[in-house]
Amino acid sequence: QVQLQESGPGLVKPSQTLSLTCTVSSDSITSYLPYWSWIRQAPGKGLEWIGSTVGSGNPYYSPSLKSRTSISRDTSKNQLTLQLSSMTPEDAAVYYCAGGTHSSYNDMEFWGKGTLVTVSS
Repeated sequence: QVQLQESGPGLVKPSQTLSLTCTVSSDSITSYLPYWSWIRQAPGKGLEWIGSTVGSGNPYYSPSLKSRTSISRDTSKNQLTLQLSSMTPEDAAVYYCAGGTHSSYNDMEFWGKGTLVTVSS
């Protein structure tokens, strides 16, 4: 069973850059699970896709967040990272990483439990 664990600061200040790490329990990030994504859910709202990577290809992002987002993989550490710059209170949410054999995050087989991020000065 693949396990994913998100980690990072629970509180960031407005205008700062959020950095989150997703640590995967096995080498699946480099082997049989090609798709990896970051997703978030703000209070009272639905899931919002942030961006994804597939294999060793370039990441791709939600158009609404593209200018502020960077996703990368560290295969030596079995980790997926997210950076989201210029944070505002509207970015407060539970952030999830997910991985699987499907390109759509809704169909990804493995999800972390999520990490809550608050944006406040």
